[in-house]
Amino acid sequence: MSEVIVEQREGWAEVILNRPQVKNAINGPLGIALADAFQRVDQDDSVQVVLFRGADGAFCSGLDLNSFNADPAPDWLADFSTIWRGAHRSIFNCRKPIIGALERYAINGGAALALAADLLITGETAFLQVGEVQQGMAAPYNMAWLRLRHNEAVSSQIALIGRRYSGQELKTLGIACDTASDDSVLTAARELATQLAAYPPGALAKIKAGLRIYGPQDADAWFDQATSVDPVGRQAPRHVGR
Repeated sequence: MSEVIVEQREGWAEVILNRPQVKNAINGPLGIALADAFQRVDQDDSVQVVLFRGADGAFCSGLDLNSFNADPAPDWLADFSTIWRGAHRSIFNCRKPIIGALERYAINGGAALALAADLLITGETAFLQVGEVQQGMAAPYNMAWLRLRHNEAVSSQIALIGRRYSGQELKTLGIACDTASDDSVLTAARELATQLAAYPPGALAKIKAGLRIYGPQDADAWFDQATSVDPVGRQAPRHVGR
């Protein structure tokens, strides 16, 4: 089964991270499938809005540590930087608004995916953690999405402290647009997607394009600024604490 599933709805689609056996953790095949999924929904004229979530009630636990540290190394490992850039490029270039449904957790690389959503709905006790600072890493994609959408003060709290931020805290900071009880996040996100999809065809894409006029236009140029902070490259990933 694919690492990422696209499910069509009436006027909208769900993009689903589909590795529930490892808490929807990120590996190379997931990155490739994610890029393809967002390209597909972007090119589909019947899709007005995208709901982005993880399978089985959790968003994403970050990198799949076992895969990245496997011996022998997986075939995709040497190309992962290119793969992961391709995934984020496809999300950046998606002309349709993206609603993120943050259930349970979004950690490190998974946090970057949640932050990429135009509208984020979180569970009340769900959390987002940009914990790379605890590993001595630069968190470039988290930085890129934080600074695209939020001011330096908010971004500093999330990235420099590196702790878990609850759904309610994310709403207070303006990172989440709404919270829901933990068992109704997906319901709330689907209701919002249904509401937005009923607007006149193309209206949402026009509004999103208008908002983007005031920011970066080229995905690679924007992400290159973030990755230039740590040009040496990624360390082998490891567990991040609370």
